[in-house]
Amino acid sequence: MYIDVLLEVSLVLALVRASSAQTIVVDGHIITADESTIKPAFVTIDAASSNATADLFPGETHQLTDAVLANLTDLGLTNIVLFGFADPLTAGNASIIGPCKVFPADPDVFPSHITERVFDLLLGGSLIQTKPFASPCYGDYGNEDAARCAEITSHWSDDSFIHTNDPTSINAILFEGTSCVPHTVNPYAINCTIGAYPTMSVNVTTVYHIQLAINLARNLNMRLVIKNTGHDYSAKSTGAGALSVWTHNLKGIEYYSNYEEGSYKGHAFKMGAGVQVFEAYEAAHQRNLAVIGAGGKTVGISGGYILGGGHSPLSSIYGMAADQVLSMELVTADGRFLTASDTYNPELFWALRGGGGSTYGVVTSMVVKAFPEMPVTTMTFSLSTGEQVSVDQFWLAVRAYLTDLVKYTDAGNYAHFNINATSGAYIWDMVPWFAPNMSRQELQVLAGPFFEAIRDIGLDLKPVYQEYTNFYDAWDNSFPLESWGSNLARYGSRLFPRENWEDSAKLSSTFAAIRHVVDQGGAVSAYNVAAAPKSGYPDSAVNPAWRKTVLHAIDIVSWAQDMYTELITIWSNVLTADWGTTWRNVSPGSGAYLSESDYIEPDFQQSFWGNNYDRLYKLKKKLDPWDVFYARNAVGSEDWEMSDYIFGTLPSQNSRLCRKGTNLSQ
Repeated sequence: MYIDVLLEVSLVLALVRASSAQTIVVDGHIITADESTIKPAFVTIDAASSNATADLFPGETHQLTDAVLANLTDLGLTNIVLFGFADPLTAGNASIIGPCKVFPADPDVFPSHITERVFDLLLGGSLIQTKPFASPCYGDYGNEDAARCAEITSHWSDDSFIHTNDPTSINAILFEGTSCVPHTVNPYAINCTIGAYPTMSVNVTTVYHIQLAINLARNLNMRLVIKNTGHDYSAKSTGAGALSVWTHNLKGIEYYSNYEEGSYKGHAFKMGAGVQVFEAYEAAHQRNLAVIGAGGKTVGISGGYILGGGHSPLSSIYGMAADQVLSMELVTADGRFLTASDTYNPELFWALRGGGGSTYGVVTSMVVKAFPEMPVTTMTFSLSTGEQVSVDQFWLAVRAYLTDLVKYTDAGNYAHFNINATSGAYIWDMVPWFAPNMSRQELQVLAGPFFEAIRDIGLDLKPVYQEYTNFYDAWDNSFPLESWGSNLARYGSRLFPRENWEDSAKLSSTFAAIRHVVDQGGAVSAYNVAAAPKSGYPDSAVNPAWRKTVLHAIDIVSWAQDMYTELITIWSNVLTADWGTTWRNVSPGSGAYLSESDYIEPDFQQSFWGNNYDRLYKLKKKLDPWDVFYARNAVGSEDWEMSDYIFGTLPSQNSRLCRKGTNLSQ
């Protein structure tokens, strides 16, 4: 309350002075002090004075500085300290920072509308008060709209664009609390609440937006989350009572024909954090080039995808997407803007490539390598049990395919396939087998032994081949728009190592573990992919298990909307305790993919980072002693815990976030 009173007085003083057409000086620039000049709290810096290895985007030159803060203080905003840069004296001091992040239930310390009003002025009007995406379907937020609700409902599950274009909508709605969804998603819903969606969000278009948000969150001990597109199995982009930094609109793309950084010299693109896969691929294709990105069209390529490592349809040739990064621009926990590369802040650069998002800072852009376009051949097929195909034949066919996964990735291939059992039938869909730099004839030769085995089993798969002259068309036609998350399923994953294919007993155990999930009513969505290219790869925080992997498999458990909570709890626990344990037992010492993993992955530190974890944790404590950045299963997240749970074992994002061991009853 005291803070808000000061801010209200300061705001009145500022507006009074503005009405007298007072001038202020910001980093040597004399400007008139009116409402339009109070609100944009930045100065345009000289890009040449930075350590950036590529030209800064215009929004990156608009920065908050100590001089800006000083001049705003002189203007009358006496409590501008709330937006000030980090004080080293508060670093790691829990007695100052507090045992828990402030929560909406704490009215005396949680920011009120007065703080938000000043914040919005300084941001230039970029503050968004959260209304859940599906709120037009209800009357709770005063925006009920039947036509808009119908539009949202009809595209909720099959159009990820509508969610990635919203400031707070996320994929992992189960862990958010399913607090506001269309009735087709939850027919029992009677109202719409904010749940674990952040209280407010900053529509970021400039660096100073991020700096103001980080500084305010750190100084008020607010929970801070970062949303780019919301693609994540672990709900890293949301949290009750949080301030969200929405980077989706950082869309700059710049091409360099002869970029030099370290030993690299060649094609490169600088991309803003909000650039999505389809935008990056289109930009590269226009120049007859390709960049290493995801299969999913709406995934944010320069955000958590690369920060978490990023596997790609081209990984078996070039490695992980994180391997292609040449430099990054970001704002760190102290509110400062800096460059990370092999030359500047190399330890941070090492960590950012694979160390995970929402951990070391908010990335605004990165420079990545680009490669010449290449021809691609794809193959699809489907097999299901029935009158013509027995269950034994089905699994013999799957086993015949799995046998040669190493051979396929050694040839630079990538494949995505799904196996499940629905309506009493087993179904296997190859969607697609992706063969860069191969003609149809070459792919047929590579896959020849597999199809010979299929014929010996007594089956005819009837594969469909398609040849493309370039990567872009092959990708665009082969990977459909990804579906959005559900509150009726949970996911886990495992990276199965090459060594399991070098021993017949281990291969049999791997096959049996995968079949076990499907036989028990689960589904498997898997990728035949390797990430240890013959040309080598840089030293980075990418999970070392990726360098030994030939199969990244995701297991999926689902349940019906009308199931009793007790039964759902049992099914949810099966994913981790039964299927997950089975997969871990046949791949000891391996790991899982951070961005597509079990929400309660046991020993996540080893699973996601292996022997890199200690180094990552030490750097996290050094760069963010205030614990500004937190995300589920991120580096350092083991120091925090939620106050409530879903199904007894799943920490609810719709709860208070506190340091581990905090007694919430006091």
